[in-house]
Amino acid sequence: MSTARLARIADQIQRELSELIRLELRDPRVRLVTITGVELSRDQSHAKVFFTALGTAEEAQACAEGLVRAAGFLRAGLAHRLSTRSVPDLHFEYDDSIERGVRLSRLIDEAVAPPPPARGRRTSR
Repeated sequence: MSTARLARIADQIQRELSELIRLELRDPRVRLVTITGVELSRDQSHAKVFFTALGTAEEAQACAEGLVRAAGFLRAGLAHRLSTRSVPDLHFEYDDSIERGVRLSRLIDEAVAPPPPARGRRTSR
């Protein structure tokens, strides 16, 4: 199967999962979630779903547990929405690339920023 077709199917899965989570998932642990990407195996039997969640690390961990618990429900919802022959097993992974990018951007801004003016003693004449 071509990689272009796999990419199109992965994009469709990403869009549909986002809608299912937003509209139909009622788990209180899964809030403010963004699906950032989907990697589909060559045989379309497994999909690695990357997500981010707003909040603390504990809230992100709880969100991951909620998504893993709801994987069967989400897979069944995908089966109704996709026109593929089979629906892949969903494996959720937290995506920390956005946080790393923000941290690197902050470090670059600090390195490039001009030093604060020196506050030395004034000498009176």
